Amino acid sequence: MLSKTKITRRLKLKYRIRKKINGTSEQPRLCVYRSNSNIYAQLVDDTKGVTLFSASSSKLDKANKNKSQQAEEVGKAIAEVAKANNISKVVFDRNGFLYHGRVKALADAARENGLQF
Repeated sequence: MLSKTKITRRLKLKYRIRKKINGTSEQPRLCVYRSNSNIYAQLVDDTKGVTLFSASSSKLDKANKNKSQQAEEVGKAIAEVAKANNISKVVFDRNGFLYHGRVKALADAARENGLQF
């Protein structure tokens, strides 16, 4: 039996998730990507195929903050941008990553700052 690598496993999960969810201009998709050093979030309108807004930890001040705290700041930033543009409901796309750690921290911070999903 062939063993799957982490990347192919995540991509398989990603495609399974993306079959079920879709973002619109009224309720965009909150897509999360987690790399080894940064975390990225973007609001996507799938009907038009455009990214509405984005936030990332690479643009933030990282001094004396661990990766979970950086993820919380990204969640807060994306929620503030969404609220400023009259978006309150989103569809959460964890992009094949487990809902744990940094992904969960970003989602919780976005919920605390006004996004509903």
